[in-house]
Amino acid sequence: MSQLTIVVGTMYGGALDVAEQVMPLFENAGYSVEITEQATPAMLTAQDTALVLFCVSTTGSGDFPGNFVPFARALEEQSPSLDGLRYGLIALGDSSYGETFCGAGRTLDALLESLGATRLGERLEVDAMETFMADDAAVPWVEQWIEQHRLKVA
Repeated sequence: MSQLTIVVGTMYGGALDVAEQVMPLFENAGYSVEITEQATPAMLTAQDTALVLFCVSTTGSGDFPGNFVPFARALEEQSPSLDGLRYGLIALGDSSYGETFCGAGRTLDALLESLGATRLGERLEVDAMETFMADDAAVPWVEQWIEQHRLKVA
């Protein structure tokens, strides 16, 4: 069975909720799914890791949530080659913060790209000012993402 890791960066649980809501969509597509809030760069370079979904909230002035900071720092410091990694990204934010809206997701996206990872499709940016429950936007996006990129393995 193919493996999918959902890496979560969350402050108040919103990104974790999204991960838990989309997990069955991947299981139905034939994946064994692991959700983690304590990712490491080694997880992204493991031989069985070819596909990752990131669900990341933005805090403060475009910052990563506390649980995600050690992972992001380790990626920056270690600069592992992520050439074989394909990923999707769901960024949660609040547009009332202006320029820093979804800043954590945008920063992560640029970091992953600089390390050679390949994003499949566009990044989903969920605006708390427009969408009360982030999974209302994330579930249809993931359904479409799986279909568009022919990710079904079952």
